Amino acid sequence: MWKLNVKTVVAIGIGAAIFIVLGIFGSIPTGIPNTNLDTSYGVLSMMAAVFGPIAGLLIGLIGHALKDTFMYGSVWWSWIICSAIEGFLIGLFVKKFGVEEGKFGLKQAVLFNVVQILANAVCWCGLAPLLDIVIYSEPANKVFTQGLVAGAANAVVMLVLGTALLVGYSATRQKASSLSKEE
Repeated sequence: MWKLNVKTVVAIGIGAAIFIVLGIFGSIPTGIPNTNLDTSYGVLSMMAAVFGPIAGLLIGLIGHALKDTFMYGSVWWSWIICSAIEGFLIGLFVKKFGVEEGKFGLKQAVLFNVVQILANAVCWCGLAPLLDIVIYSEPANKVFTQGLVAGAANAVVMLVLGTALLVGYSATRQKASSLSKEE
């Protein structure tokens, strides 16, 4: 979970690249300024649930920072920090999700969604607005509205897309079996 091996580094690169592409081309405006229904969070949640907290943190950090750079020409650090923390928080439960072992069933899907909803609430309804106020002197009513909408949108994307990706990926993993090789 805490090791940065070749597989994890490759996952970070691929995850960050997908985050960027989906963030640019797979976002639907919500009607709230600078707040979208962003499919990249489904991939972030899936990658964090499979590869752990370090991968989740770095995919959120690198992917969001580069997406902002390409889309806007500058970065919005408060939201980048929250994407990184969100990936980290979801990744903390990698062992409980059992995706790599092919054990991602109903119980694990419920746990995944409880974790991601709590991570979204902490990051987008609390931390992001507070950082917007501290770092950028943004008005509280604006940033708490944006945070609430972003948190709800991300939770829905993770519920639908993240869960579907995890179910599909887990189905490709070999389940442990009671069969053993005879000598």
